[in-house]
Amino acid sequence: MKRKKITVLTGAGVSAESGITTFRDSDGLWENHKVEDVASIEGWYRNPSVVLDFYNERRAQLFTVKPNAAHMAIASLENEYDVTVVTQNVDNLHERAGSTRIIHLHGELTKVRPENCCNDMDGFSEETVFDIGADAIHIGDKAPNGAQLRPHIVWFGEAVPYINAAIDHVMDADVLLIVGTSLQVYPAAGLIGLHKFCRADVPASGPPRRSPRGYLPWYPRSDAWGTPWHTGRRNRTWRSR
Repeated sequence: MKRKKITVLTGAGVSAESGITTFRDSDGLWENHKVEDVASIEGWYRNPSVVLDFYNERRAQLFTVKPNAAHMAIASLENEYDVTVVTQNVDNLHERAGSTRIIHLHGELTKVRPENCCNDMDGFSEETVFDIGADAIHIGDKAPNGAQLRPHIVWFGEAVPYINAAIDHVMDADVLLIVGTSLQVYPAAGLIGLHKFCRADVPASGPPRRSPRGYLPWYPRSDAWGTPWHTGRRNRTWRSR
């Protein structure tokens, strides 16, 4: 008997119970840092040392926490269903809980890549990404191609390389579960409107974006610096593939 397909879209709320600090604290800071200083491509260009130190600390912290009951429950679904986890989280707690098919929309904390391999439209390749576990990286640590290493994180101001893979799994799913996310960050928040059983009144506006399977609605939402999350650079429209 063919198993039903479940796609689980997860966010920071899933990992918060494990002790992972969320991006959106009430004071607008993340671990006492302005988000634009440590989670934007502009912040990287402005002061890469601050960015590297920040993610080195987050990476070390990750290995002091464990998956919680939510991670375990999601992993257990694989006993009866064909499950894909599409997560906005950059931790590896889904993997450690036992989930086997995971799409990390916003990157992975334990991985690094050359700074000149930004995404799949600007030379991104999985061949340039490697896992360093809890190790730290510093200015002067170079990739095999000679470029400075950077965190394998999708920052504000960068495109989301795996959004099309996420679209496919959402569109194919028999069941879509939303866990631990307020759906405030795009384009991830737009995925819910693509599921076949989604209500017609889920908001979507603007010109559509083509994907291999169809279109992803374009949402005119901007981050704190006026840059739409889903654009590749400030003041540019979405780049087609």
